[in-house]
Amino acid sequence: MRAQVLRQWGGEVTYEEVSTASPGPGEALVKVEACGVGLTVLNAMKGNMGQRAEDLPRIPGHEAVGRVVAVGTGVEGPRVGDRVLAYFYLFCGACDLCRAAHEPLCRNLRGNVGIACDGGYAEYLKLPAENFLPLPDGVSPVAATAIPDAIATPVHVARRAGIGPGDVVMVVGAGGGVGIHMVQMARLFGAEVIAVDRAEDKLKAVRDLGTRAAVDFHSPDIAAALRTIAPAGVSVAVDFVGTRETLAFCLEHLGRRGRLVLLTTFPGVATELAPRLMVREELSILGSRYASRWEVSEAARLVAERRITPVVSETVELARVGELHAKLRAGTLLGRGAIAF
Repeated sequence: MRAQVLRQWGGEVTYEEVSTASPGPGEALVKVEACGVGLTVLNAMKGNMGQRAEDLPRIPGHEAVGRVVAVGTGVEGPRVGDRVLAYFYLFCGACDLCRAAHEPLCRNLRGNVGIACDGGYAEYLKLPAENFLPLPDGVSPVAATAIPDAIATPVHVARRAGIGPGDVVMVVGAGGGVGIHMVQMARLFGAEVIAVDRAEDKLKAVRDLGTRAAVDFHSPDIAAALRTIAPAGVSVAVDFVGTRETLAFCLEHLGRRGRLVLLTTFPGVATELAPRLMVREELSILGSRYASRWEVSEAARLVAERRITPVVSETVELARVGELHAKLRAGTLLGRGAIAF
């Protein structure tokens, strides 16, 4: 089969011919129809997600969509012919956290698809059968690539932060692959949204989604603008950028009983907290790690019911995925990109 292969952490993928795997006991093999391309893949390729030298070579990609073509012994589901989505975390399914539907916090986590095992930048993908979830009819493969991460993650954030009617949610990095779906999710949960980004095309896109306001992070007047837009501060700030600057910015604009949700961090990034302010204003800082399998299925349902619209702005064939990587690094890709087979 054809695949994009990473042979060095920190390097770029190369287009190669590799052997097609056969499913062993408890595994399923899927013919990939499309695979999402986002910043998580680039972070993984850099070696920022706990990789080991012995994990190489590796086929990246975790937002894979396709049809089951073979299953190993002992597999009760999915079945051959089923449309499925790949689930990112290689969980055990037996620990207390897995049983409570907190699979990303699995106590026996074996790693992630596209990092600890080969991923979806290939014509076929083999995974434990429980790592494939049903994809409803009526959702195209390219649109579906946004479901397993870019849409499922906002489902988890909205539930984790308790977003609801009356909330004002500020999304920093609102035009990115996950951020643009977070804007939609917060509105679906009943909140008003203030979108923050730095590129005019991304700000226009989020304005079109019905935000209360869309503001340029690099505007010299942003602080004054936010005080006008949300005089009492925001109820929830969701930071998809994760720099020292954005963390401080989010904390500055939280209102009383505000919740700051962190999803992305980089080595060495830290911020100062004022405990007195935290207590006086009853502020909360919440970590948010991916999504449960139930939340991925919920994301798929919302897309199938047309309550959330996947934003996949560019598609390429497998051989050209490097073009999307370049746009991601430059910050010029609106929403998600995808490989279409």
